[in-house]
Amino acid sequence: MSLLTIGDQAAHADTIKIAVIDPMSGPFAPVGLNTFNSFKFIAERANAEKWAGEHRIIFDAFDNKAGVQESLSLLKTVADKGYRFVTQGTGSAVGLALIDAINKHNQRNPGKEIIYLNHGSIDPDMTNSKCSFWHFRFDANSDMKMEALSSFMATDKNIKKVYLIGQNYSHGQQVARAAKAYLARKRPDIQIVGEDLHPIASVKDFSPYINKIKASGADAVITGNWGTDLALLIKAGKEMNLGANFYTYYASSTGVPTAMGEAGIDKVKLIGYWHPNNFSKLGSTITLGYKEQYKDDFSSTSTYAMIASLAKAMTIVSKQSADLDPVKIAFALEDVQIDFFGTPASMRKTDHQFQQTLYVSNWVKVNGKEVRFDQENTGLGWKTLQKFEPYVANQATSCQMKRP
Repeated sequence: MSLLTIGDQAAHADTIKIAVIDPMSGPFAPVGLNTFNSFKFIAERANAEKWAGEHRIIFDAFDNKAGVQESLSLLKTVADKGYRFVTQGTGSAVGLALIDAINKHNQRNPGKEIIYLNHGSIDPDMTNSKCSFWHFRFDANSDMKMEALSSFMATDKNIKKVYLIGQNYSHGQQVARAAKAYLARKRPDIQIVGEDLHPIASVKDFSPYINKIKASGADAVITGNWGTDLALLIKAGKEMNLGANFYTYYASSTGVPTAMGEAGIDKVKLIGYWHPNNFSKLGSTITLGYKEQYKDDFSSTSTYAMIASLAKAMTIVSKQSADLDPVKIAFALEDVQIDFFGTPASMRKTDHQFQQTLYVSNWVKVNGKEVRFDQENTGLGWKTLQKFEPYVANQATSCQMKRP
């Protein structure tokens, strides 16, 4: 190879900088910091193994304190700094605001478009009525998760009375809506015996809510809560000897496993897209490596899906173009398919909603066999109860995508 060729390759080795707009302080900081560290860890591996050839991916944190206005202010900051990619996933209210603001920014600033890579804001509207060419979601939306969760619950004849509790914003409201609709379709005999929506990140004592759940006679509780709101809810249930099982979206998120402890054994269920006790050589390697480096659990696995998909899109574009233009990367992302820890996953072009396998799992003791990995050094971890192929949770979309 000539020196000229080497120089040409070096000149075309671009670095994609991604601004992480998530909470790095405040009550949801543990979740935001875990996600940010996961991004850094996977990006280091991707760069070392050249997932995108000579191109590199790096992440920079911007603390939005989980607030909408802070996020919109940070979006302007990162745009002024020249970032062309942002990621966010801690709160759908923030995500919906970002979609709208990015749409307007891109319309006003041709040639400086920003791509929004969503790792965890799961309001279905984001890939339906609010869908955007500039937005890609790498987590199953709340309707997809409820489709799988309600299918699992429908087969349990012991479930007769369900209580719904969630945070009072778009995601919590969507979970409650879907739970009522899907259970009515699959198990019309199940009674919804109560429903509460509480202020997000401001309730310190959930005992009044647990009293209402106990009084209702519910044998199952469905909640889309996350972060401290879920940890404190489960902690209160534990302290007040609530007999009902919890069916959750985020019981694996930072702080919740410790709050559950042994009181959650066989009582807390999780609907999600992967956990380390689903066998995968790569998943196990990443889980062990992350634990060693950060003394924390690798629970934000959508970070892997996002980086693997982005790296593949970058590779596609680099074969066709001399520069990694974000708009070209967005078009390439529309058709990306990856191996997600042993299962196929793909971006749906119609609405930019990632399609992936989902699992309902149970909180159990580690046994060194099918349950090797614990969480937060509790000696407890997740065991899959049922696996759902991507087509099971697949949802119709109302998205009318407008492409540039």
